[in-house]
Amino acid sequence: MPKRLAVLTSGGDAPGMNAAIRAVVRAGLAEGWEVLGIRRGYAGLLAGEIRPLGARDVGGIIQLGGTILGSARCPEFKTPAGIRRAVEVLSQNGVDALVVIGGNGSQQGAYALSREGVPVVGVASTIDNDLWGSDITIGVDTALNVALEAIDRIKTTASSHNRAFLVEVMGNDCGYLALMAGIAGGAEAVVIPEVPVSPESVAETIHEAYAKGKPHAIVVVAEGAAYNAQKLAEYFQQKRLGYELRVTVLGHVQRGGAPGAFDRLLGTRLGVAAVEALARGETGVLVGQLKGEMATTPLADVAGKKKPLDPKLFELAQVLAR
Repeated sequence: MPKRLAVLTSGGDAPGMNAAIRAVVRAGLAEGWEVLGIRRGYAGLLAGEIRPLGARDVGGIIQLGGTILGSARCPEFKTPAGIRRAVEVLSQNGVDALVVIGGNGSQQGAYALSREGVPVVGVASTIDNDLWGSDITIGVDTALNVALEAIDRIKTTASSHNRAFLVEVMGNDCGYLALMAGIAGGAEAVVIPEVPVSPESVAETIHEAYAKGKPHAIVVVAEGAAYNAQKLAEYFQQKRLGYELRVTVLGHVQRGGAPGAFDRLLGTRLGVAAVEALARGETGVLVGQLKGEMATTPLADVAGKKKPLDPKLFELAQVLAR
C-alpha cells in the first residue's frame, strides 16, 4: 500500500475536477497516507512542482470550476526522455502512487507511466465524453446544461426575429455534446463528426423549417465537424434559406463556471474510488462509471481508444426534429 500519494489534473479543465481532487486528498488522508498535489499537470511533474495537500487545502473548492492544481500542455512528456524524467521526479519525491484526473491524452500519459512501473490510477474527466471505460465523464453534465441554457436563450431571440442560428459547441472530434444538446434543445438539425452531412442537406432542412412556418431554425454544430458553424455560414451566403442567419460559437464558456450537482457527486465518487483501488492494490486502471456503478478498466484498454457514439441517438434527433 502506498504511503505517499500524488494527484494531478491534465488536459482540458472540466467542471467537477476540483471535487475529484478534494475526494482524492481526503480519502487518501483517511487511509493514513500523505497526499501531494502536482501543479500544471505533466508539465509541472517534469518541473518538480509538487507540494503537500492537507484537508484544509481542499476546503471550499467543491463548488469551483476549473482545477486548483492547474493544467498545461507538455509536448516533452510525450517523448521517452520525458517519461523517464517523470519517473525520476516521482521517485525523488518519494511518491508511491499517482492519480491522474483527465481525458484521453491524460490517460495515455498515465498508461505510459504505468508501463514504467509507476502505480497509477486514472480518473475519467473530460467534457467530450469520448473516453473509453466510463459511460459519462466528469464535466459532461455541466457543459451540456450550459450549452442547453444558451440554446434556449438563442431560440427565444431567434423566434422573435424569425432567424436561423448555427450554434457551435465544443467536443473536439466527438459529437456527443452537440447531439445531446440538439435533442434536449429541440434543434432542427445536428451536425457532428461521426455522421457525414452535406451543407446542402443542412440548407434544405433550414428551408423546410421555414416553409413549414416555424418561427426559427436552430442547428447545433460540433466544433470538430467537417463543416463547422463558420464554414456552414460561408456556404449558406449564396443560398435562399428564408431566415436571416446568425452564428453563435459557445467555445470555452461550456468548460468554465461552477459544476452542477451531478458533476460534484461524480467527481467525488470517482476520486474516492481511485483511492480505494490503490488501497486494494489495483493499479494501471481507469476509474469510471459503468451502468451506474464505479468500475475500473485497464489503462491498456483505454489508451488510444475513443468511445463510439450511439448511432441510434442521431436517428432519434432526426425523427424529433420533423
